[in-house]
Amino acid sequence: MNVVVVDTSSWISYFAAKSNEAGKGQKALDEALREGRVFLSPVVAAELMSGFLTKTKRERLADFLRDLPLCDASVEHWLRVGALRSRLARKGLTISTPDAHVAQCALDLDGYLLSEDKIFRRLIRPCGLHLL
Repeated sequence: MNVVVVDTSSWISYFAAKSNEAGKGQKALDEALREGRVFLSPVVAAELMSGFLTKTKRERLADFLRDLPLCDASVEHWLRVGALRSRLARKGLTISTPDAHVAQCALDLDGYLLSEDKIFRRLIRPCGLHLL
């Protein structure tokens, strides 16, 4: 199975579910983590670290995120992010730069995106995004 890029919404659900019964998305994410197939978007890392966390939780989260391979954040990647937003806008779809970045990470890696954000479902057909 391919690599997985995880959006902020799914990370939040995943961390919340760790103390509860894991659902299908959490089980798939656990498997991908065990197999080393989860890639981290730099924007998602920033969003997760922006939450109201205790010092201990912030340190644990930072350690966890540091262990994940990072998605490309080169200038070329950001040029593709802008081109994706432009291409989608011409089709009548508006997407934020952070969401376009996360989608482009999955596209660049020819992988899957795990997200609970409905905007990504609208990107399956126009840009070939694969959702987990």
